Amino acid sequence: MKKAVSRVYMTLIFVFLYAPILLLVVFSFNDTDTKSRTVWSGFSLRWYEMLFQDRMLLEALRNTLIIAVCAAVGATILGTVAALGIHSMKSWRKKFVMNITNLPMLNPEIVTGVSLMLLMVFVANLFGVTLGIVSIILAHITFCLPYVILSVLPKLGQMDPHLFEAAQDLGCTPVRSFFKVVLPEIMSGVITGMVMAFTLSLDDFIISYFCSGTTQTLPVFIYSMTKKRVSPEINALSTLLFAVILILLLIINIRQGKMGKKAKKEADV
Repeated sequence: MKKAVSRVYMTLIFVFLYAPILLLVVFSFNDTDTKSRTVWSGFSLRWYEMLFQDRMLLEALRNTLIIAVCAAVGATILGTVAALGIHSMKSWRKKFVMNITNLPMLNPEIVTGVSLMLLMVFVANLFGVTLGIVSIILAHITFCLPYVILSVLPKLGQMDPHLFEAAQDLGCTPVRSFFKVVLPEIMSGVITGMVMAFTLSLDDFIISYFCSGTTQTLPVFIYSMTKKRVSPEINALSTLLFAVILILLLIINIRQGKMGKKAKKEADV
């Protein structure tokens, strides 16, 4: 009885979560001249072709990719350095810093977005500039940082603490010891954190909306299109964005699965 209830519950969860996405994907291929949202008129790729002829869309795509790459690289570098510092702290200091680090994840995203907007506006007024692509990159680095830290810290915990000291005893400088010994040991966590930061930045709407100024990203562009009407073009654009995010998440899960198997084999040996 419990198994049957559990299966029904899981089925309902998956239906409510993925049925709307499946419907969106299907109607992104709908061939209709009336741009109907619900009437199927045949299979076509016309809406995807129209998307890539839209100059504003291509500009939003370019902005989104630049922001996502810069935010992922910046968050990865800062997050890895922060993880090294947190890992070396005493227990009570480590707990205190981790609680502060986790705040952006626990906060409602709209609170984070509004607070970052106020900070960016204050800094922009101070230097006499306007909000734009730089303010979005800085905001995205801020909210991606905790995810990178949480990806790197477990790898530091699994590493032999004496390896770094042994490398220095053999004549390596601290910087050389880090790149030759520590970084290869934690690289899988660094890559996972970087991919996660890229994914989060790519599909973020709330923080981008508040901190964008005159710069448009893909999620903000989709939102501006829905103010007029939900056309098959929006379905096609949302489908492409969903596909990219899905592929990146699959990469993360596959990497984590491989790392788990590798760690299990090493433990058995």
